[in-house]
Amino acid sequence: MNDLLKLIIDFWYSTGFSQLFKTVELELFGFNLMLPGNLIMLCLACFFLYLGIAKGYEPYLMIPIAFGMLLVNFPLAGLMDGPIGDQKGGLLYYLFQGVELGIYPPLIFLCIGASTDFGPLIANPRSLLLGAAAQFGIFTTFLGAILLTKYGIVNFSGAEAASIGIIGGADGPTALYLTSKLAPNLLGPIAIAAYSYMALVPIIQPPIMMALTTKEEREVKMEQLRPVSKTEKIVFPIVVTLFTILLLPSAAALIGMLMIGNLFKESGVVPNITNTASNSLMYIVTIFLGITVGAKASAEAFLNTKTLMILFLGLLAFSVGTAAGVLFGKVMYRTSGGKINPLIGAAGVSAVPMAARVAQKVGQKANPSNFLLMHAMGPNVAGVIGSAVAAGLLLMFFG
Repeated sequence: MNDLLKLIIDFWYSTGFSQLFKTVELELFGFNLMLPGNLIMLCLACFFLYLGIAKGYEPYLMIPIAFGMLLVNFPLAGLMDGPIGDQKGGLLYYLFQGVELGIYPPLIFLCIGASTDFGPLIANPRSLLLGAAAQFGIFTTFLGAILLTKYGIVNFSGAEAASIGIIGGADGPTALYLTSKLAPNLLGPIAIAAYSYMALVPIIQPPIMMALTTKEEREVKMEQLRPVSKTEKIVFPIVVTLFTILLLPSAAALIGMLMIGNLFKESGVVPNITNTASNSLMYIVTIFLGITVGAKASAEAFLNTKTLMILFLGLLAFSVGTAAGVLFGKVMYRTSGGKINPLIGAAGVSAVPMAARVAQKVGQKANPSNFLLMHAMGPNVAGVIGSAVAAGLLLMFFG
């Protein structure tokens, strides 16, 4: 009977249930709190799954991230444990090497290039200005992180502040790439912040767009873009690669992969490669990237002052970037004599094509005959290039 009881007790302590309510000491704003960290994170993961499945908030991102968060917070599972001696590491530890070594983000850029039409940007080069304006959020937030450190609220190094600032580009792969180089200790919270805000683009951006524009501005119908020749589309990625990487070698991995993906698409001679990159490879890398990003959100890494401040600064970065794009769009509206709808400036953040779809939706709500999607894709593509260049600059200064 004693042996049976001992067997039952040993089995109980080998299960995750025995550790589920175990409290850990977590520091929040100077207070040391004893909280059931794993239970809190499991509840948060289930909430994110609800947002992705029931509410449809970018499910391709939200579901793998939330499930990765769920997996890493199961007590005793050890899926993110590294190897110790002869003992192998957990599955997610090895999958995460693609993030830590900077492999997944450039691959995502390759896939984005292969699935994105750069024609709207080529047809309207002024879109580059809107894409550049939207990167204002990156540098504003970088300064914000420095100020928080100066006044003793939280301690961020220059490299950490740069990694936090890049969230403002609304470009998850760029944020991961830069953070893996500059502040790998912050990969978890920065990844969660960057991808969460990307997924919440349809919620965050419209109120800012509505607040900064008048009904008259939102109703503006833009003229059809000029046709872009095949030659222009082929030459563009080659020229951008040559100029950008010669000017800023630190941006080579991201810009190079983005442009070769687009060259595959526009050359027209490698359709199987283009189809693989824009479909199968994109989904495969997204699965690995999403799950491993979520797997960095353990209770110890997530429930602390630094992480909460990163989430706050990330929201600030995203909001400032959106506002800067819209405000510059208003300048272009004035200088063009009312021919440019300032809403397309919000698409200058790099969330492709989510931000462009939001601009289309808000514009069509004001004027049902409005069709801004292709016009918004110009700033959207410019934002992708702009965030990669901004990451290259920060990497050059702090790498």
